[in-house]
Amino acid sequence: MLDISMGREITINQTSSELTFRDILGSWKVRWGINRMNYKVEPGLYRIGNPDKSSPVFVSANYKMSFDSLRKELSGFDAYIMVIDTKGINVWCAAGKGTFGTTEIINRIAITQLDKVVSHRNLILPQLGAPGVIGHEVLKYSGFRVIYGPVRAKDIRDFMNAGMKATSEMRRVKFSAYDRLVLTPVELVNTIRPSLMIFGVLFLLNLIGIGPFGFVDFYGYLGALIVGCVLTPVLLPWIPGRAFAWKGWLLGLIWALIVNMFNGWPYAPQYSLLKALGYLLILPSLSAYLAMNFTGASTFTSFSGVLKEMKTAIPAIIISIVLGVILILVNSFI
Repeated sequence: MLDISMGREITINQTSSELTFRDILGSWKVRWGINRMNYKVEPGLYRIGNPDKSSPVFVSANYKMSFDSLRKELSGFDAYIMVIDTKGINVWCAAGKGTFGTTEIINRIAITQLDKVVSHRNLILPQLGAPGVIGHEVLKYSGFRVIYGPVRAKDIRDFMNAGMKATSEMRRVKFSAYDRLVLTPVELVNTIRPSLMIFGVLFLLNLIGIGPFGFVDFYGYLGALIVGCVLTPVLLPWIPGRAFAWKGWLLGLIWALIVNMFNGWPYAPQYSLLKALGYLLILPSLSAYLAMNFTGASTFTSFSGVLKEMKTAIPAIIISIVLGVILILVNSFI
């Protein structure tokens, strides 16, 4: 596209509302922590269908899953998408970090020469981007008015049909069990990687005779990992207490009791009391630590609350794990 009055070329990239197999595969890989930090699209102006000067302008982060979620819901629309540079971070996190922010939006309007592309002066932003944007400053320096769309991209059609007005339901962040479940694979993968190193250390300890660390240790640890990374996030609202570490510890304690009971406790124990106590100290603490990692993905937390929880939980977790390891090591020499 060429702006005749200025003699400057305005680049508008064509995109589609149809997601390809490659798009779907890319999203699946990111969910499992593959190429997660480099899954982005080029910032700039994109068009869906055949928009004209009166067509709506939506704003998206350049995290590709955010971009894909938006364009998928624009099927049948003639619209523009202005992709801002959030360093490949999703809308919600980028708003908190400041990359989905006022300055970047104003700069991107100027870079794309949006005022030459459309005759109106409205930008439709995702609601989760609101913490990073000062709407009156965008208006002051660019002339464009900020309108916040719904929380979920799937509500965009209803939002537009209602004259760009959102209902209270469209404004509500639900964070359902499914929403929490889809976030667990990346936590699980990120935990398995260092776990392989731990298993390697245990194997070496076995070789030099400090063990034995056997099958019970393996599935006990693996179960604590799943409890902390998967079960606690999914069951989050129904577990008693407020702190994530406490919730993870509580489910981890149940798992540790199951491990001990499965091995004959208290009636016909297959290992000593020291080892049983070691599991009761280590396994719940591992689950508590892993559950606490989910605070960064949850809508239930605040920054100050997370800091307060970590200040109490981290020392308790470290002490508990160290004591548990000592008990198991002492048991191996008896």
